[in-house]
Amino acid sequence: MVNFGKKLMANQVQEWEKYYINYKLMKKQVKQYVQQMEEGAKDRRRVLKEFSRMLDDQIEKTVLFFLEQQGIIAHRIQELGEERTILLEHPEISKLSNLREAYIEVGHDLLKLLRFVDMNATGIRKILKKFDKRFGYKFTDYYLSTRSNHPYSQIQQVFKHVGIAAVVGALSRNLVELQEHQGSYLSLYDQPSTAMVVQDPVIILIQASVEKLTRSTNFLKFLGQHALIQEAEEHVDERRYHFVSLLLNLVNTFLYMVNTYIIVPTADDYSMSLGAAATVCGIIIGSMAVAQVFSSVYFSAWSNKSYFRPLVFSSIVLFLGNVLYALAYDLDSLTILLIGRLMCGMGSARAVNRRYISDCVPNEIRMQASAGFVSASALGMACGPALAGLLQINFKLYWLTINQDTLPGWVMAFAWLAYLIWLWISFKEPVRDTEVKNSSPDDAGHVDAEALESGLKQPLLKGSEQKQNDDGDEECNASEEGPKESHKPATSMASAYRLLTPSVKVQLLIYFMLKYAMEILLSESSVVTSYYFKWSTGPVAIFLAVLGLTVLPVNAVVGTYISNMFEDRKILLGSEILVLLGILLSFKVTSTYTVPQYVSSALITFVAAEVLEGVNLNLLSQVMSSRLARGTYNGGLLSTEAGTLARVVADGTITLAGYLGESRLLNVTLLPSLLICVGSIIATLLTYNTMY
Repeated sequence: MVNFGKKLMANQVQEWEKYYINYKLMKKQVKQYVQQMEEGAKDRRRVLKEFSRMLDDQIEKTVLFFLEQQGIIAHRIQELGEERTILLEHPEISKLSNLREAYIEVGHDLLKLLRFVDMNATGIRKILKKFDKRFGYKFTDYYLSTRSNHPYSQIQQVFKHVGIAAVVGALSRNLVELQEHQGSYLSLYDQPSTAMVVQDPVIILIQASVEKLTRSTNFLKFLGQHALIQEAEEHVDERRYHFVSLLLNLVNTFLYMVNTYIIVPTADDYSMSLGAAATVCGIIIGSMAVAQVFSSVYFSAWSNKSYFRPLVFSSIVLFLGNVLYALAYDLDSLTILLIGRLMCGMGSARAVNRRYISDCVPNEIRMQASAGFVSASALGMACGPALAGLLQINFKLYWLTINQDTLPGWVMAFAWLAYLIWLWISFKEPVRDTEVKNSSPDDAGHVDAEALESGLKQPLLKGSEQKQNDDGDEECNASEEGPKESHKPATSMASAYRLLTPSVKVQLLIYFMLKYAMEILLSESSVVTSYYFKWSTGPVAIFLAVLGLTVLPVNAVVGTYISNMFEDRKILLGSEILVLLGILLSFKVTSTYTVPQYVSSALITFVAAEVLEGVNLNLLSQVMSSRLARGTYNGGLLSTEAGTLARVVADGTITLAGYLGESRLLNVTLLPSLLICVGSIIATLLTYNTMY
């Protein structure tokens, strides 16, 4: 693999040589910093300050030259525009052809300038990655966050197409208007924005370059980061990727979320039919989450060795769990019902689904797959209650009772059986890395299975090849990477916890809070609405389905617009305040409690929590230690455990509060939500300046 330093020298425009970032100088400086810190000549704070200043100077040099060249190109387009205006009044084919060639020449110069920016942007990313590796410090997140959010940011010019769109638009418009169409010269603006316009090849190349340069947050990236699936630094061999297997993982995620929420509208009625109180629905709903606390760990560990076997086990356990849930009615046993729900929780394979995307999906489509993971979860959350609302049937099949309480179990049992058959027929176990390494000499550069788990790259070529790599970019040798212990993934929940910074701990607290508030809202909705408004299963199902359907639109708005207008930490704090407002509005403080008050407060709480979840996980995916990107005890597992624990506590609170009577249930369960929310806001304010 050609290292970046040599690639930069080979591909730079010679007359622009002094305006490129001095990658070689910065790389040598990083090595000197390591030596100086080992000798005690400089401390980390001074190194960070000096390196930041050096990088600022390099970026400023590049940006000022880029702006100068951009101005020259804009001036040339302006001059050609004046010539075009004259020619269009008295058109001459030869002169029009020459003018079009002149525009194309400008386009090629713009393309050359964009490649200049691309090379420098790549160099910046690589030197930051090298600095992080050498020092074991997440400097990249700090540097990019502080620079990109500053009003005088220069790095925006490098990583975003600031000003380029206007130049590209001018080129496109003028080239289109020079094309003859039915004897007239049409304006680009006369065509609808969705119309197919024949573009010059140079414009297509320019647009591709602009797209490559774009680093702004968009909906797909924003949504994908909810899964806490980080980009792998090593290349994923294409033989590990299988589209149908990825689809099966996404379907597993969808079905599990449907399975989780399909019982919510009827759990209170089911518990009463078995002789228990309506508020026992908290235990029924929460028992699945209790089991998931443990299943997340063993499924995460199991996925180190296989993906197929844990998915098969998950499907079988979920099939049996749903059968027991359905049979509990005729057996008149609350114990059987709870065992069934516990088994459903033991079948939670979300850790496997997430791990498959992280390990087996190529980088170029991993963000789409991550977004698909989150979308499948959101759709499952909406479809579960909606499906429960449709299952309003009551009849006997031999000795089995088929009604709104048992049908969710039978429907999901059938769904998991069908999924198991599809899984057995179509799933393809990915090639393990040891097999990849032994199968072909062309696979040099891949890691073995043990190295994949540890997150370390093991070079296959030694000697001269390794020495050459010393001048490379991220493919640095072991001596460059610092102590191996600082790069290995966590080996236990305790070691993973020790890797968390105070700001990350606060973000996990926020995640716990929002999941707690959402679970209280969803799980007690059937009991609360039945007590105050006499709602039946149908209206409750519609209400919960509508809440679930807000997930994707809300994330679309936040990911496309709001996150580009405000810093993540500002949105984080604002969303927490809105959740607090929604909780306060939910309290029953007068003698009457109306549907508008309940529905409006629930919407505020749920939508604000959804915004908060998206921004929180988006921020968490950027600042969490790279050692938590892989391994059994990864960042995704930590967030899952925090959220699952919140659901367990919330559902337990509902059942305990039920002993005080249904009239007090609402306020008693909202009080812990209020206190946790206030605590998370205070914690956010205390760590606000460290949230990058």
